[in-house]
Amino acid sequence: MKREEIVVPEGEIARQRDFQKKIRTMFQSRGAHPLARVETFGCQQNVADGQRLMGMLEEMGFAFTEDAGEANLVLLNTCAIREHAEQRVFGNLGILTHSKKENPEQVIVLCGCMAQEERVAKRVRESYRHVDLVFGPQALWRFPELLWQVYETKKRVFSIADEHGGIAEGLPVVRERGVKAWVSIMYGCNNFCSYCIVPYVRGRERSRESAAVLAEVRELVEAGYKDITLLGQNVNSYGNDLDTGYHFPDLLEDIDKIPGDYWVRFMSSHPKDATPRLFDVMAKCPHVAEQLHLPFQSGNDRVLGEMNRRYTRGTYLELIHYARSVMPGLVVTSDVIIGFPGETEAEAMDTVSLVEEVGFDALFTFIYSPRPGTKAAELPDPVPREEKQKWFDHLLEVQNARSAEIHAGYVGKTVRVLVDGESEDGDYPLSSRTEGNRLVRLKGDKSLIGRFLDVKITGSNTWALYGEAV
Repeated sequence: MKREEIVVPEGEIARQRDFQKKIRTMFQSRGAHPLARVETFGCQQNVADGQRLMGMLEEMGFAFTEDAGEANLVLLNTCAIREHAEQRVFGNLGILTHSKKENPEQVIVLCGCMAQEERVAKRVRESYRHVDLVFGPQALWRFPELLWQVYETKKRVFSIADEHGGIAEGLPVVRERGVKAWVSIMYGCNNFCSYCIVPYVRGRERSRESAAVLAEVRELVEAGYKDITLLGQNVNSYGNDLDTGYHFPDLLEDIDKIPGDYWVRFMSSHPKDATPRLFDVMAKCPHVAEQLHLPFQSGNDRVLGEMNRRYTRGTYLELIHYARSVMPGLVVTSDVIIGFPGETEAEAMDTVSLVEEVGFDALFTFIYSPRPGTKAAELPDPVPREEKQKWFDHLLEVQNARSAEIHAGYVGKTVRVLVDGESEDGDYPLSSRTEGNRLVRLKGDKSLIGRFLDVKITGSNTWALYGEAV
C-alpha cells in the first residue's frame, strides 16, 4: 500500500473534530451533562484504543461513569482472540437491554476486533437490536462522525467494511492516572498464524512515523510517566512498510536518547523477526527494560508448521540463548497454546520440555480456542477437551514450580522497583514492579507511588515478591 493511502489526512481529522463540536453543542443546548461508560476487553492495544475513544468522548462533552444504568452512552471495546472474551461481550450486551429499556435515549456502541467480524455484526444486527453503533478498529478515528449519524438519523449505524486501515495522528487521549502509559507504534499484522483472527480484523501492518512516536514518548516522559510500553501486533516488523531502512532497534535507540528517569518496554515480539541486533540494543540502552516477552506457542516443529509460525524450536532456543548472553539478568516470558488441532500428547510434552529447558520467569498459557474464519478452525481436532486439560495442568505444574523457584532466589536481595499503585494486600499496601516487570508488594505509604525505590526482598510466592524499602 502507498503511504498516502494509509496516513489519514489532517483535513479528515479536522472533520472529526467538527463532529465532536457538534455533539458537544447538542448536549449544551439541552443543558445536559452526558456520561459515558467505556469498557475495554482484551490486549494492551485495545487499552490504547480505548483511551483514544475516551479522548474523543471527552472532547464531545462526556464525563465518565462506572454505572451503565446512569450512562447516556455505553461503549464496549471488544476482543476477538478467544471465545471466552466473545461470550462475555454478548452477555454484557444482553444485560444492557435493561438499561436501554429504562433509558430509551441511551446509545449503545460495540466496537473493536469483534465488531469487525462479519458473523458478529450479523448477529448483533439481527439479535441485539438495542445496539445503535457498530464499528471495527479501522474506523476508530471516525467515531465522532459515526456517533453523530446515530444522533442525527435516529437509526442504527454499522461501519465494518473490509478496509486496509489507516494511521490517524492527533487523536485526543484520556490516559490512566499513574505512572504507566501505552504507545502504539504500529497497527495490523501480516503474519496470519493459522489460529489467529487478528490479521482479518486489524488489517495489514502499518507503522507510525518515528517522529510521531518519539514526540509522544517525549511528551509522556515530560508528563511524569515512568513505565512506557510500545505496542504492536509484532513490534519487530516495525518500519518494514516505511522502506527507509529504519527499524525497531533504531526506534529503541532513539527513544533511549530522550532524557529522564523511565523504563521502556515493548510487546508483542514475533520470534521470526527478532534479531541479535535487537538484543544488543536492549543491552546497551539503559532506559530499555531487560524484559523480553517472546511467544513461542509450541515446542514441537510440526505443530509450529501447522500454526504457520515460521521458526523452529531450535531457532527459538538460539534467540533466547543469545539474548541471555548479552543480558544475563534478562526476564523472559512467553505465550503457549496447548491442544492445537491434531496435536498429540507427545507433541504437547515437547512444549513442556521447552519450558523446562528455557526456564521462563512466567507464562501466559491457553488451551486452544477455535476462532471461526481462521485456517486452524477447519482442521480436524480429535482430542477431547478433558485430555487437553491434563496436558495443560502438567504444563502449569512445571511452570508454577519454576516461577516459585525463581522468586525464592530473590529473597534477601535488593532490587530497584517503580511503585505503581496500591495493593489489595493489607500487610503490603503498595504495588510495584521491577525492571523485569515482576510484581513486588511493599510496605509503605501511598505517597511513594510514582517513585523508583531500592527494595529488599523479604518473601515470595509463585506470583509475587514481597519487600521493604531500603
